Amino acid sequence: MTVIQKKSESTNPVAHLSPEEIERIGVELDAIRQSILDTRGEADAAYIRKVIDAQRKLELASRAVLLASVFPPAWVLGTAGLSVAKIIENMEIGHNVMHGQWDWMRDPKIHSTTWEWDNATPAEQWKHSHNELHHTYTNVIGKDNDLGYGIMRVDEDQRWIPMYLAQPLWNFINACFFEYGIAAYDLELGKNLASEKRRQSPEFKARYQQTLKKIRSQAKKDYVVHPLLSLPTGSLLPTLAANFTANLARNLWTHSVIMCGHFPEGVETFERSSIEGETRGDWYLRQMLGSANISGSKTMHFMTGNLSHQIEHHLFPDLPSNRYAEIAPQVQDVFQRYGLSYHVAPLPQQVASAWHKVVRLSLPNDFLSLTTVKNAPQQLKLLWAMTTKGPKVRRAAQARLTQQARRAKVAAA
Repeated sequence: MTVIQKKSESTNPVAHLSPEEIERIGVELDAIRQSILDTRGEADAAYIRKVIDAQRKLELASRAVLLASVFPPAWVLGTAGLSVAKIIENMEIGHNVMHGQWDWMRDPKIHSTTWEWDNATPAEQWKHSHNELHHTYTNVIGKDNDLGYGIMRVDEDQRWIPMYLAQPLWNFINACFFEYGIAAYDLELGKNLASEKRRQSPEFKARYQQTLKKIRSQAKKDYVVHPLLSLPTGSLLPTLAANFTANLARNLWTHSVIMCGHFPEGVETFERSSIEGETRGDWYLRQMLGSANISGSKTMHFMTGNLSHQIEHHLFPDLPSNRYAEIAPQVQDVFQRYGLSYHVAPLPQQVASAWHKVVRLSLPNDFLSLTTVKNAPQQLKLLWAMTTKGPKVRRAAQARLTQQARRAKVAAA
């Protein structure tokens, strides 16, 4: 994986496209988008209202069952129901409502300006970091913080340092507590805490206090109010455990879905300079190549908030999520006619691919591909030297690995 602009003509997936063809892609995709805008209506409105109603009833019923969670069957049933309810609220409802996908209904209760979701991140901060930044600068190194969340090495051209060896562990911890990781990311904690001037700015302090208030509100609901309601039945601790488990399940699921849409092998990244003078067609092309889909059943698509159609979502983030499956074949046809790869695979395969990239990029370039059972001791010795010695040793060792990789490619050819 390296930024697309540095790939050779033989490996660059868009080298065969002329500027005119790229703009025609934009025109065709604009037409697909307009076809949905022209036909959205009461059926779509009924869909989202039905989903919201069902989700609220499921959460209420699950919390009612957890009042008797001292009994194991009730704990299992209530925890499973609450986990599903939280996933639906975050994925198919909250994420999509806050994208403005349902603003056209002019319903103040289902509107991007009024919706507050069941998550540690305040809606206003999430909409800025996600809608305004991520969807504008999709997969642009140094501009899109969703790419590795500012804590991971996401590209081979990023200089490797020993700290990245812990990248798989960071990613797992981030997955378990994903809502808090997103809250920290939306606050841009790394950048703001590194500078006293930024730390002391009124704007950062206000956003920080807003986030703390939201976290306290979420914690009070899940870990104080509902457990106390279960106290009369002796279910306080089981309810507390059930809420923690439901949040953990929601975080792991959400993290996996997002990783699958943005980080599997084969998804492209882009240089910051590449977006200067970017046309509508160029922007569409970046969304096409910087996203990946998950194949599966209607239930799976629903539980991902239809982010299993991540390519379609990145192309048309403001279209109703229930329409992505309808336009996916049309989008795939555009890919095929212009000789582009439509990246789609089942969930387990995409999760494995994304984690493979996390591990691969936690190591020096080419280290993983060159390491075998036979040469593992020698390779580990080299890695130890790169980890414990200074930059000069790391550069020399990386040059050695690069040379070995070139020889391996020549031998394989």
